[in-house]
Amino acid sequence: MTLTVFIAVLFSALLHASWNVLIKTGSSKQKAMLLMSVCQAGLGGVIVLFRDLPGSDVWVWIVASGVIHCAYQLFLAYAYEQGDLSRVYPIARGTAPFLVLVASFLFGIDMIAGAEFWGVCVLLLGIVLMARGVFTSGESRRLLPFAFGSALATAGYSLVDGLGARIYGDPFAYVGWLMLCSGSFYAALIFGLKGRDVFRWRVADLGTGVAAAGASMAAYMVAVWAMTLAPIALVTALRETSILVAMLLGWLVFGDKMNATKIAAGGLILVGVALTRV
Repeated sequence: MTLTVFIAVLFSALLHASWNVLIKTGSSKQKAMLLMSVCQAGLGGVIVLFRDLPGSDVWVWIVASGVIHCAYQLFLAYAYEQGDLSRVYPIARGTAPFLVLVASFLFGIDMIAGAEFWGVCVLLLGIVLMARGVFTSGESRRLLPFAFGSALATAGYSLVDGLGARIYGDPFAYVGWLMLCSGSFYAALIFGLKGRDVFRWRVADLGTGVAAAGASMAAYMVAVWAMTLAPIALVTALRETSILVAMLLGWLVFGDKMNATKIAAGGLILVGVALTRV
């Protein structure tokens, strides 16, 4: 991975943590997630106006990713209803690199070795320590299935989008079509689950939704672009530097508890990420 791609992925991680903070601030996490998705669909529609239609070999990847993104957003919003940002975010994001690494080995996708491999393994240890805190700190354990469901979806769409964007040859157009599809899918899903009340937003919420959508799209465009140039498992792992940002913001903004276990877990995550650049 070149230094340019490395720095770009770190910037993507910062943007990713930022939009998660915006979603967490919403009074209704599902409403906030829906508003962001609708705004993403609109932004995606603007982008694809200036791009050619994808070929039939690309649509299967876009549609599959759109469905997986729906699951990711649904699980993540439910997880935030049950637990702290500084607990949910590290579990939801940090487990994904290990899952991507396992899938990469099983299917022979972008094999990595040496320090990069061990870096992802150390990162996983940090996540295990972070998850352990749920059982020892009195926090609600109901967040775990949702957080891990979100992690599984993250691993799924990372692999699908990395491969799909390579086939398409235009990562930015790929993300535009993806957001248009996934936003439409998610709106239909939430309407079926929650009814029309979930579409009743306050004017004050619109700014938050647009900001979250912009940060999310920019973060993912950079990430997908990086996946066309570097191993998917490595890019996925480096994106999880956002975990440290989310931990700090959860503590500073939301008053989340910060204890020795979280600090130690964050340290392991940082060491794991650092190893990928050795």
